[in-house]
Amino acid sequence: MNISEFAKIAGVSKSAVSRYFNDGYLSEEKRKQIEDAIQKTGYSPSISAQNIRTRVTKLVGVILPKLSSESCARVTEGISQVLTEDGYELLLVNTANNYHKEIEYLDLFRKNRVDGVIFIASIFTKQHRTILNKMRIPVVIVGQSYQGFNCVCHDDRGAAYALTKRMIARGGKIPGYIGVTLEDKAAGEERYQGFLTALAEAGLSLDKRFSAISEFTTESGYRQAKRILSDKTHPDFVFCATDTIAAGVMLYCRENKIRIPQDVMISAIGDSKLGKITAIPITSAHLHYKTSGIEAARMLLSAIHNHDSVPRILQLDYEIIERASTMLEEAKI
Repeated sequence: MNISEFAKIAGVSKSAVSRYFNDGYLSEEKRKQIEDAIQKTGYSPSISAQNIRTRVTKLVGVILPKLSSESCARVTEGISQVLTEDGYELLLVNTANNYHKEIEYLDLFRKNRVDGVIFIASIFTKQHRTILNKMRIPVVIVGQSYQGFNCVCHDDRGAAYALTKRMIARGGKIPGYIGVTLEDKAAGEERYQGFLTALAEAGLSLDKRFSAISEFTTESGYRQAKRILSDKTHPDFVFCATDTIAAGVMLYCRENKIRIPQDVMISAIGDSKLGKITAIPITSAHLHYKTSGIEAARMLLSAIHNHDSVPRILQLDYEIIERASTMLEEAKI
C-alpha cells in the first residue's frame, strides 16, 4: 500500500500523512483518523521510498526491561549471536520496567541513526502504539504478540495450562495462583487464562483468598505466599507466573514447615537457573528465550535488507520440565 492509497482510506491528504510520520502539526481529528487507519491496515511508510537514510549505520537498538533478568540475558544472547555475525553492533538500553522509559527510548532510536530496533516488551499503552506507528525503521517486538507489528512471542497460555493440568492430574484439588499484573498480556493475562482454563476443564474454581498478584521478585513471591498459605486451610497446588516468584513461595513454605510437594505442589514458568538450585527444584515450563532472540534478529535483518512491509507474528513452543516440586512419588522415597 502506498501513501496515496493509505491517505484515501484515512480520509486525509498525503501531506497530512507525511506530517503525522514526521511529527508535524495536525489537528486532533486528523491525527485520530490516521491512527485509526493505521490500526485497521497496519500501514507504515516504506523506508526505501522515503529515502530516510543516506547510509547504513550497522547499529541496532535493543530495549531491555531489566538488565539483571536471566530471560532477558538469554534473549540478548540470541540477538547478539545473529547480528554480530552480520556485522552489526548492539546499543542496549535498560528501562527498569518503566514503560515511560520504553517510549522515550523508542523515540530516541526513531530520531537517531540506527538501522532497526528490537524491543523486549511487557506492557503496551496507547502511547506505545502511537510511537510505534511513527517508527520509520524496522521494529521487532519480543515476548508479546502485538497486532500490526513483527513479533516473536511464546505460548504462555499453553504453558500455564499444561502445568496446571499436570498438578491437577497429580491430585491437586484446591488451586492457588500467584501471578503478575494483567496489564502484561503474556506473563499476566495469557498465563492467568491458561491456568483458569485448566481449572474449568477439571471442574475446579479459584477461591479469591488463594489468588494474588506479585511483582517479578522473590521477595514479593514470599509476601504473596504468606497471604494465601498462612491459614490452616490453604491450596494444595499453586501456579506461579515465574520461577522467581515460585522461589519466594518455596522459601515461605520451608520457613513455615509446609512440605513440598506433599502439602502443596508448586510450578512456574521460566526454567531458570534459580529454579534448578532451590532446596526442592521447581517444575517449570522452558520457554525458548535464546531462540526468540535469534528469530527476532533474523526477522529484523530480513526487514532491513528486503524492506519487508507485511508484519508477522512467530509464536514459539514450550517444554515442561518436571522436577521434585510436583512429583509426589519422589517425595515419598
